[in-house]
Amino acid sequence: QVQLVESGGGLAQAGGSLRLSCAASGRTFRSDAMGWFRQAPGKEREFVAATWRGSGRASYGDPVKGRFSISRDNAKNTVYLQMNSLKPEDTAVYYCAADWSGGLTPADYHYWGQGTQVTVSS
Repeated sequence: QVQLVESGGGLAQAGGSLRLSCAASGRTFRSDAMGWFRQAPGKEREFVAATWRGSGRASYGDPVKGRFSISRDNAKNTVYLQMNSLKPEDTAVYYCAADWSGGLTPADYHYWGQGTQVTVSS
């Protein structure tokens, strides 16, 4: 099993920044892929970003490209999401996810954190 714990959510103004963290524990060798998804009320869970330990590759969802940045500290088994130029439409619960291979959809991930709320005011 892999346990994921997110932190860093909260309230920000439009144009501001927040940084989310996700610490993995347990059988972390199963978490080659780590990513972030978000879900706003009444909407489906949406891909935000992901990174793969083996290749160092990163991918981003179209709504956040150029504004968000994902990074990873393999020694700490922690992944970060730096969110800049925040918009009210970024308001959602943000979930950390991990899997051996991962992908760009929620179905590609086996392990999930509990979620952290991000609220952006206009």
